[in-house]
Amino acid sequence: MLIRDFEVKDCDRIVEILKANQQYGHPEMDGPEAMKRVAECQAAEFLVAEEDGQVVGMIRGVFDGSRAIIYIASVHPDYQRRGIGRALVRAIAERFKARGAQTLSVVIPGEVGFWAKMHFRQTTRIMTAHPIDSVFEM
Repeated sequence: MLIRDFEVKDCDRIVEILKANQQYGHPEMDGPEAMKRVAECQAAEFLVAEEDGQVVGMIRGVFDGSRAIIYIASVHPDYQRRGIGRALVRAIAERFKARGAQTLSVVIPGEVGFWAKMHFRQTTRIMTAHPIDSVFEM
């Protein structure tokens, strides 16, 4: 397995993986154009896992100079339970630690079991204004 930085050529395969895991509900936030913007963001880390030359997983997060957070992680169902998710989390954690992060948080859209095994513990709730324009409606 190879873990490397995201490349634009990975977009279609990542969309397939997200769809397979029912994580592609908001293409404007997770689709190819968003992926390209994330790749250009200096605060972001965007990694993919490859096996036999094919992308099988991805992870994305940011470090704001104080805190690091993983926003999305996904491994194709055919490749789950092989240590790929764990390897992606460790790789992004290494990147964030090298940048000065002391802690690492994660946004979990569903099942927490995997994250609990990685020693994450639930501490807060995350609420989302989607679309962002809804913030201005009050």
